[in-house]
Amino acid sequence: MWRPDQYLPAGLHTPRMATTKPSTRSPRLVRTVAGDLYDQPGHLIRRAHQIALGMYAECVDREVTPPQYAILRMVAEVPGIDQMGLARRVGLDNSTTALTAARLEAKGLLLRQVHPANRRQLQLTLTPEGVSLLNSLVDGVHRMREQLFGVLSGREQAELMRLLRKFVRLNNDSSRAPQEGGGPAAAAGPRPRRGSDSR
Repeated sequence: MWRPDQYLPAGLHTPRMATTKPSTRSPRLVRTVAGDLYDQPGHLIRRAHQIALGMYAECVDREVTPPQYAILRMVAEVPGIDQMGLARRVGLDNSTTALTAARLEAKGLLLRQVHPANRRQLQLTLTPEGVSLLNSLVDGVHRMREQLFGVLSGREQAELMRLLRKFVRLNNDSSRAPQEGGGPAAAAGPRPRRGSDSR
């Protein structure tokens, strides 16, 4: 029978191919679920948002959503505000603002009228029913804050609010709906250059 080394000079032979069996052991994970998930800021922010939504439903209202409350409160602050300006003030995109405002109008809480200076824009004002509803919600919003922060000391509450304002201000431009004309972005002053240690 022919062999592949039968014509090689004496003493020379083809090396045997090494055969290795596939490992049946699972690859060892070097990282931990804490580092990859539980301690990630995005995960903690998502959990904080879930907690805030639960307390909002408990303390404020189960029918009026947080974006609806934000719109009602801002329209009360700036009667006749145009729809695009409203979107920028509360940090919502234009389509979400338009849809939410239309729903509030359908409920008789908001009035939308064509802007006299720009017929492509709508001016928003609260109806008497909208004013009455908003007045009934504001106390609940403050109760929600007390309940959210009740587990923290006064010093921790102030520090958390300071850091939240700073985080939102410095990352405002990364949002799909940057907020303008008020809120943390304006209250905290101009955005410092990256690398500075502004508090």
